Amino acid sequence: MKKTKVTVGTTVNATPKKVWDYWTKPEHITKWNFASDDWHCPNAENDLRVGGKMNSRMEAKDGSFGFDFEAVYDEIKNQERIVYTMLDGRVAETDFEDLDGKTKVMTTFDAETQNPVEMQKEGWQTIIDNFKKYVESN
Repeated sequence: MKKTKVTVGTTVNATPKKVWDYWTKPEHITKWNFASDDWHCPNAENDLRVGGKMNSRMEAKDGSFGFDFEAVYDEIKNQERIVYTMLDGRVAETDFEDLDGKTKVMTTFDAETQNPVEMQKEGWQTIIDNFKKYVESN
């Protein structure tokens, strides 16, 4: 079965180095990695190397629901590209493009089959928008 590819992105008013650090360091990931204000990311672990694992805990703030978002890295190019495979076999690719002091961040991911594609796109776009807002305010 052919997987549906979905792309989300933004341009962040920050250097690729700052964007990379905020995207990959757990102390920053917990500040932006959630799709709505009633959710949060209380814990993140990141072993940023090919074969390394990432794990972000996402939870509703009221404690009603939560899950671990886990993946294994397939490709890492410092400040340029990250590719990982989620535990269910879906792949996500994130590219970072230097735009003279700004950084374009684009993620393409395989949609899952449980939820509508548009809902998934909105959720991932909200997360990337949270990332932009966090980076630009720090």
